[in-house]
Amino acid sequence: MKKALKVCFMGTPEFAVSSLAKINSSEHEIVGVVTAIDKQAGRGRKINQSEVKKYAIENGLPVYQPSNLKSDEFLEQIKKMNPDVIVVVAFRMLPKVIWNYPKFGTFNLHASLLPKYRGAAPIHWAIINGEKETGVTTFFIDEEIDTGKIILNKKQPISEEDKLGSLYKKLMVIGSDLVIETLNLINKHGKHLNVKSQEINEDVPSAPKLTRENTKINWNNSAKEIYNFVRGLNPFPLAWTQLSEKGEQIQIKIYGATYQITEHNKRPGEIDLEKKRLGVYVNNGIIYIEELKAEGKRKMNIADFLNGYQLSNDAVFV
Repeated sequence: MKKALKVCFMGTPEFAVSSLAKINSSEHEIVGVVTAIDKQAGRGRKINQSEVKKYAIENGLPVYQPSNLKSDEFLEQIKKMNPDVIVVVAFRMLPKVIWNYPKFGTFNLHASLLPKYRGAAPIHWAIINGEKETGVTTFFIDEEIDTGKIILNKKQPISEEDKLGSLYKKLMVIGSDLVIETLNLINKHGKHLNVKSQEINEDVPSAPKLTRENTKINWNNSAKEIYNFVRGLNPFPLAWTQLSEKGEQIQIKIYGATYQITEHNKRPGEIDLEKKRLGVYVNNGIIYIEELKAEGKRKMNIADFLNGYQLSNDAVFV
């Protein structure tokens, strides 16, 4: 039986595997999988393959790993695949000659409700900013980043307990469903698909790349803001701070925390050690650190940390 659409899939991390697997089990045909080149990692310099490549090999799908997306060689590979559509999930920016090649274009799955949270880290920033809702969007790629015409979207509530890891998995699942819905819609309507242009508005929150500078905790923020910041960066890359004690500073990465709203007369960053709890005073309350990793040490819960590390009275988070 003839397959519905010939699909070239482009993606790299685990988030993309769910969509690739859904397409592979659908009526559509995968004519090629494009992913990142293998990289050396760790002390042994072991060669690491992307999660997408691992899935493709296990399922007998043809894999392409171009080092230069603008090369004539890669364009020839795309022409040989001759896809009806290219599907992009967590991959690099493509040159126009590639995304414009398929007769039905190239669409991307983005982990936000566009136009909100355009950029590299939409899941992180939705939690950090205290959003109650996010979602996934499919849109046709154009010259700019995450600005193309919207095909479909699907909403996802964000709970008070959601961390990056849990929301990531929820969006990965509904995102793969949306990819199939989008392919089916393209197969049905072709170039006559009903799409919606995005409004370009500077007031819409964005999702910039995470850096050392924008992942450091600001203890002058409110308790709720810091709580959201910590959970929005867990498990990667993690919120961090510095413990200043006796003229020395140690970098601390924080995995988990709770908070309490309360009045006090302490300065932000001062420490409260009560009943084997590590509290940090902020403007309107206290952040209780539950799990952390001190520089050069293993990840540990707060009880183990306090058992092995005697904090002095002048210790403060900065």
